[in-house]
Amino acid sequence: MKNLLNGIKRTSNRRSFMKRSIVAAGAVTVGSALFGHELPAFAEEKSGRLTRGDAAILRFLAAAEILETDLWQQYNELGGIQDQEVPGGSGNPTYTAALSVLDGDMAQYIHDNTEDEFTHQNFINAYLAAKGADTVHLDHFRTLPSSKATGAQQIGRLTNLMQLTVDTSWWTRYRARTKNPDLDPHFNFPQAVPGLAAGQFPAIPRTDDDLSPDKHIQAIANTAGFHFGTIEQGGTSLYPSLAQRVTDTEVLRILLSIGPTEAFHFQTWQDKAGNAPALTDPTNGLVFPDLNAPPFGGENFQTNLIMPEPVPFLSRKFPVCSIIRPTQTRGAAMGAVKALTDDGLFIGQSPEFFALLRDLAEDADEARRARD
Repeated sequence: MKNLLNGIKRTSNRRSFMKRSIVAAGAVTVGSALFGHELPAFAEEKSGRLTRGDAAILRFLAAAEILETDLWQQYNELGGIQDQEVPGGSGNPTYTAALSVLDGDMAQYIHDNTEDEFTHQNFINAYLAAKGADTVHLDHFRTLPSSKATGAQQIGRLTNLMQLTVDTSWWTRYRARTKNPDLDPHFNFPQAVPGLAAGQFPAIPRTDDDLSPDKHIQAIANTAGFHFGTIEQGGTSLYPSLAQRVTDTEVLRILLSIGPTEAFHFQTWQDKAGNAPALTDPTNGLVFPDLNAPPFGGENFQTNLIMPEPVPFLSRKFPVCSIIRPTQTRGAAMGAVKALTDDGLFIGQSPEFFALLRDLAEDADEARRARD
């Protein structure tokens, strides 16, 4: 999937892509499926009473939240609490029990994280609409299969949780005291779980066959536990990175109000991932190490260090500071797309999906804060 994403060239504008899609799809009106208002081919998206850059940033964040909601809904259907706040699914007791090994309240936390993402996507799209700007809808791309395990809805998905390559370098990035990705962009932070970054593994049971043996379903739950942190640390960085590019103070308020909830999520999941039991999955050899024991161990891996360690910020001439990292704004949106793609979340998606996501990200990255 990474090569597919990188190989897609930016179109002259998104409507030329849509025109080609409409021709290929016959009667399917792709434009109306993706955006809140159907626009003619070659037209620019409407920004309404927002600046073009602010609208582009909000549209990218709306798309990101829609994707995040899709993956969290899948987790909630199998391992969370199903109620009117987060509808869908009926739960999977064996998977839920494996998740509870990380924390007894995991089902509630998963539910609440899922509800938060629903509110984020709904609010941002509603705000865009209220300002007369085009909104984002991705239902056209809900084509990926659901888990066949007991408890999952059988509906089309935007994201794949059954073939993940999970980057756990955030674990050491937030514990390192001398390296900051904004100041040391070429430094490779060690992986907390090297095996997760070296293959493709399920984070939810694919069928009821994955519910045994015990170490296999526990490995799937452990994978989910680390994937939760991977997703939420991305959002934690994305909001402050893009906030530096907005113009309107109300749009800035939105980003500064939603962003910290992502940090709430991240710290929760970082704490729970530290409780993942050390084990080797007997079905595929995936190893979850004891992060407090050799050859790991030390502050860079210590499981109870869940608050950001102080690190150089802006320049090494200043004292170290405990911060979110990275917050470099250049290429922030495209970096988020690349990270999600490398994760394997979009395995099976169409070239049109990647083209749209890339274009939304590039529009957000091109936004510039207007000067008085």
